[in-house]
Amino acid sequence: MYPNPQAYDRGVMFSPDGRLFQVEYAKEAVKKGATSIGIVADEGVVLVAHKNLLEPLVIPSTIQKIFKVDSFIGATYSGLVSDGLHIVNMMRNKTQTHRMVYDETESVESTAKDLSEEMQMVTQYGGLRPFAVSVLIGGVDTEKRLFEVEPGASFLGYKADAIGAGKKVAEEILIKEYKESMKVDDAISLAVGIIKKLNEKKLTADNIDLSVIKETVGYRMYSSAEIDKFI
Repeated sequence: MYPNPQAYDRGVMFSPDGRLFQVEYAKEAVKKGATSIGIVADEGVVLVAHKNLLEPLVIPSTIQKIFKVDSFIGATYSGLVSDGLHIVNMMRNKTQTHRMVYDETESVESTAKDLSEEMQMVTQYGGLRPFAVSVLIGGVDTEKRLFEVEPGASFLGYKADAIGAGKKVAEEILIKEYKESMKVDDAISLAVGIIKKLNEKKLTADNIDLSVIKETVGYRMYSSAEIDKFI
């Protein structure tokens, strides 16, 4: 006879029917996070993230959802903020170490694989919990690339992808409207339009983060004035 199924909630172990409850719970936490979208366009990779400003007195600039990982790599997350910030620091340390050892920028896929390995470690030891975030990693090496790493530590490459609360609806729109030949500005308009559709409150430059990683200039964060043009 199997033990009480609730016992499998208390650690990272498989239940008799092959489930990891803690990983599933972490995925539920991601679904409560603000939506982030990544799109591979003709000249680079677009990352757009919604900043869910719930408190009226919060200073918007103190909330950041998109981060420079290396010269040609950016990342955004959805889920638990503290986990997301920790993961960004992990990726930065990895890419900096790679640059010091090999004198080159680490590839986007290698960065995603390294993160996947780190996230996998906490799914197999007692006393630890899975990271409650999904991460979009976009950048340019030999070509333009976009990867998602989810709490279960699996990672996949995408042409366009979304994470967070609006993932399902966003993916449905991306499937219909994404084109491989689309320009960077068109990709930005598409991503911002999706976030607009998902949110009842009026969007402003204060609650949107936007960056583009281009083959020619690398990672660049857009200013509030530049974001305003797309809202």
